[in-house]
This record gives sequence, C-alpha cells and structure tokens, in this order.
Amino acid sequence: MLHHTKLVLALLSILLFAGTNLYAQSAPKYSNEFLSIGVGARAFGMSNSVIASVEDVTAGYWNPSALVKQQDKIQLSFMHSALFSGIANYDYLGISTKVNDNAALSFSMIRFGVDGIPNTLDLVRNGQIDYNRVTEFSAVDYAFIISYAQKAIKNGLSIGGSAKIINRKAGEFTTAWGFGIDASARYETQNKWIFAAVARDVTTTFNAWKYNFTDAEIQTFQSTGNEVPVNSLEFTLPKLLLGVSKKINFNDDYSLLTELNMDLNTDGRRNTLLQTNLVSGDPHLGVEAGYKDIIFLRGGVGNVQQVKTEDILSTEIIDGKTITNYKSEWTFMPNIGVGLKLKNLSIDYALTDVSNQSAALLSHVFSIRAAVNAPKK
Repeated sequence: MLHHTKLVLALLSILLFAGTNLYAQSAPKYSNEFLSIGVGARAFGMSNSVIASVEDVTAGYWNPSALVKQQDKIQLSFMHSALFSGIANYDYLGISTKVNDNAALSFSMIRFGVDGIPNTLDLVRNGQIDYNRVTEFSAVDYAFIISYAQKAIKNGLSIGGSAKIINRKAGEFTTAWGFGIDASARYETQNKWIFAAVARDVTTTFNAWKYNFTDAEIQTFQSTGNEVPVNSLEFTLPKLLLGVSKKINFNDDYSLLTELNMDLNTDGRRNTLLQTNLVSGDPHLGVEAGYKDIIFLRGGVGNVQQVKTEDILSTEIIDGKTITNYKSEWTFMPNIGVGLKLKNLSIDYALTDVSNQSAALLSHVFSIRAAVNAPKK
C-alpha cells in the first residue's frame, strides 16, 4: 500500500518541481487565480477542503482521479455566485459520465466576469473632457476542462488528469489563450481513510496575451505616464494540493466527515501560514455533518494570514526617513453551508467571505446537482 502511494506522490512531485525550476524567474504570482476560487457550494462551505472526499461531477475540477467514485451513469451540476457583493459573477457547469466500471470522463466550464467597467481612455480629447465618450466593457475569464479517471491495479487506488483551455479577455483591448494540464491520485484504505494528491498546472500553464489598442489609446497611455502593454506570455507555476479525509458513521442516521487539505504554491513567498522563499503552504479544514444522507451541515476554516493593523508598534528614523512599524494579527476565513439531497437531486448553499476583508463582501453560493439515468441498485 505505502509503496504504490509513495510512487504516485513521487511522480507528481517530479513533474511539479520540473515546471517550477523552468520558469521560476519569469512567472508572476497569482496568474489565472480565478481557477483557484473553487466550484460547488459544498466545497465553499467546507473552505475548499474536498479533494479527498469529493465523489461527484465536481471531481473533474477538484480531483479528476475521484471521478471513478461516481455512482450514477451521468451527473450534471451548475453553480452560480455573485462574488464581492455582486461585483463579479462566477459560474460553473459540469457533466460527467461513467465510461465503464473502472473509468469516468467529465467536462467542466468556468466563467468569471466583471461587467460594466468604465472605459475612460477617450475621456480627454484635445485637452477637453467629455463624459459622453466614456463607455463600458467587460473583463471575462473562461476555462474549459476535460478530465479522465481510471482505477489502478492496486485496490483502492485511482489516477486521473485534466487538460484545460483558458480564454481571458478585457473588452476589445486584449485577449489571451492558454493551455495547461493537471494530474491527480486518490487512495482509499480498507478502514476508509482517503488520501489525495493533485498537481495543478503540472507542466506549467501558459497564457499568450495579445493587445489591440488604437493609436489614440496608446497616446493616452504615454501621456499619462502608463506603460503600454505589449504581446507577451504569462506562466502559471505548478501547485501541489494534498488532502486526507475520514468519514465516521455513528449509526444509520448520523455521520461526520472531516477533511484536512494543504495547498503548496511554488511561486515564492506568499502571505500564508507556512512561508518559505520557494514554497508557501496554505492549510484549510472542512467538516460535514450528515443526517440520513439527506441533510448536511458544513463548516470550514482557511486562508490563515498575518495582516497589519492600524495600531502603531514603533517608529524609527533610517537615513533621515521616519519608518512606522504597525502591529500585526492573524486572521482566518470561516465558511458555512447546508445541503439537501433528494434521490437524484442535490441542492447546496454556502455563505463565504472570499475577500477575507469585510463582512460587507459576503458572497452567497448556490449549486445544484442532478443524476441522469441512475443505475438500478
């Protein structure tokens, strides 16, 4: 058991850090971050701690190797959320099917968009301000993901992978196309402990950006001291997600599932609980209490960060300049959610603060999942 698990993790690690070393100097932080938000209200309610316990169509996003745990022939899922109090719309659509008893396939689409952004590039013309020339545009990100899973020879072990195409655009000004690959593994022991590893952007994902500005718009950039964007490549470095989960059935009615995940980013030091110059670790925990496999209550904690406050700790003068040091405190993001499962239909809701800044930016997440042509039991 340990031999096979270690082999899978070793292969994932080799691919992960191969991509890291190749582009460590040129890749920006937080590239394609809309793909890190998550899908499914169940996951949001558990602070995205689901890569080990997921067993439905959303596994195509979270952990492709878990698609083989799907019990239905076909599953459909849709999610909508108005994030940041309606500033951005975030949507997900997924469909999955069992190819046979040992394999499964899924397709996922994600859209993240901000609409009604003012375009002020033509606000000033010949020194004259005219607000009638202010128009609006949308900034929209799309991801199309095809995932496949296969049971391994070793009992309890499955492997999977995803290929994703990314399209990002901001009005008529710019567009980008990208491509990336994810790989994953899942292992379930005889006593129902589940271990999972997911290597996101395992070969390093790239976006090819193309800009389309008029001469007048370029002149506006130059006259206001802004840099004129040029066509370029943007790289997203690999990320390794690790998870462990355990479900306890107290009796025929009550159950409790707990999952702990660790996200390991390889793009340098981030404001996370664990920080190094090479890898930053972001742990998060989720729980799900179930009643008769019909009603679920969920909670989670994640995004642990150290942030500065307005309280002054000390001041000092260095090279004639006054340097103010502020006190800092640890913060975290709590999430809650509920779920209802009625035969082949599941409805989930989560309340989350994805900004981790203010209760005024709380976001509501709704998702629905339906089983089609469910096999007879």
